[in-house]
Amino acid sequence: MDAAGMVEVAGRELPEWSPQLSLEVMDRQGIDTALLSVSATGVHFCDDAEARWLARACNEYGAELVADHPGRFGYFASLPLPDLDGSLAEVEHALDVLGAEGFVLQSSNSDGSYVGDARFDPLMAELDRRAALVFVHPAIPRTPMPTPIPAFAMEFPFDTTRAAFNLAYSGALERYPHITCILSHAGGTVPYLASRFSLLWLVDPELAERAPQGAVAYLARLYYDTALSANPHALSSLVELVGWDHVVFGSDFPFAPELAAQLSIASLEGDGRFDAESLELVRRRNALGLLAGTSGRFAHSQLSSRRPIARSRTVGTTFIRRRRPGQTFHH
Repeated sequence: MDAAGMVEVAGRELPEWSPQLSLEVMDRQGIDTALLSVSATGVHFCDDAEARWLARACNEYGAELVADHPGRFGYFASLPLPDLDGSLAEVEHALDVLGAEGFVLQSSNSDGSYVGDARFDPLMAELDRRAALVFVHPAIPRTPMPTPIPAFAMEFPFDTTRAAFNLAYSGALERYPHITCILSHAGGTVPYLASRFSLLWLVDPELAERAPQGAVAYLARLYYDTALSANPHALSSLVELVGWDHVVFGSDFPFAPELAAQLSIASLEGDGRFDAESLELVRRRNALGLLAGTSGRFAHSQLSSRRPIARSRTVGTTFIRRRRPGQTFHH
């Protein structure tokens, strides 16, 4: 499929996006910095050579945006999966030449393969060697349920769950402990199904051997963003699994309109379970902690600054929220 011919993704038309539009939304919503990433459907449309070209073009454009808007943008580089050799080459270029903060992986690829599949072990080993930050965004599965329900409302969260469970079940999270993963949309249905999933460790000795820490331990090690999920139903389950220190703010702009980001912010700031410290963790400190060891653009010294971060998307990202002067928080 020709990427230039794509007019709809996950049941929605491609939204308008530009750096200026993103900056305007960020300024209106009190967001200092956005981490950009290419969302579904990624960059691979069945042709490896085209996917390599498109990944490189997207990544170099991301680096240009960062240079043109210092402090406002970072980015997660795209990889041309399921092309393994091309992806390994792009990891080297993105980190060593472009200075990307990390990588965005689709939960599943155009050939139906998933994050965590053994065929991608060489890539995982390289990401582990580099202690890479990896953002996992959902894709439309190759065999979605035959229903008129738009994919973003159902298939996206389900595919995120498939990817996360495959990472744990395959033993990838055991073999590659130095990769830091962020799951979009509060992990889909991961928090709700974590205990059910863990029952497999009671009946499968081989699983217990290749992933000896158990489902909950691996899933609790991941980070989760709040994109389209900053509501009591999703957050209650998520925080029971990971606590506030593994949650980062996500906007999903531009696929989610600015109003969605505004409502997410209001929901987080009005959530009575937050104290000031917990809110600050989600709003910026967790994200800055993850970024402190990446490209160097977000130095450790910024952890004590008043500038906060978020995940939005260039058609994909995470935002750091700014504390407004005189703003107070209540438990």
